Amino acid sequence: MTNTIAGNMTSSRPYLIRALYDWIVDNGLTPYLLVDAENSGVNAPLEFVDGGRLVLNVSPRAVRSLDLGMEEIAFSGRFGGQARDVSVPVRAVMAIYARENGQGMLFNDSDDDPPSPSGGPDENGDGGEGPRGNRRPNLRVVK
Repeated sequence: MTNTIAGNMTSSRPYLIRALYDWIVDNGLTPYLLVDAENSGVNAPLEFVDGGRLVLNVSPRAVRSLDLGMEEIAFSGRFGGQARDVSVPVRAVMAIYARENGQGMLFNDSDDDPPSPSGGPDENGDGGEGPRGNRRPNLRVVK
C-alpha cells in the first residue's frame, strides 16, 4: 500500500516526464530531454555535452528500448554513427520539450522536495499564507 501523506509522496518528475513524452509523440513532434550532464549517474555520450548540458532526442524513431523508469531513463541510440547505451537518472533531467515548438516542461531542483507541513514556505513564520490568512489552495482556469 502506498503512503499518501504529502511528506512521503514519491517524486512527480518521472510521471510528468512520461506524460509529456506521450503528449509530444501523440502530436507527431520530437521529444527532447535536456540533461544535467554533470549529475552523478549520467551514462551518456559526454563528447556532445555543451556547457554541462546534454540534449537527447528520445523520439521512437531515434532510440530503441526506451524505458522511462521511476529512477532512471534508459535507451539505446546512435551517436556519431555508433550505437550507445544511455542511462540518465530522472533527477538529472532538467527539461522535456518538443524540438519543433519548444513546448514542454522545465524542472528545477526543488521540484522533488516535499511541501512543508504548512503547505507553503515558512521562512517568515507565516506558513506561506501571506496577507489573506489561512485558506485552501485555489485552482482556476486561465483562458
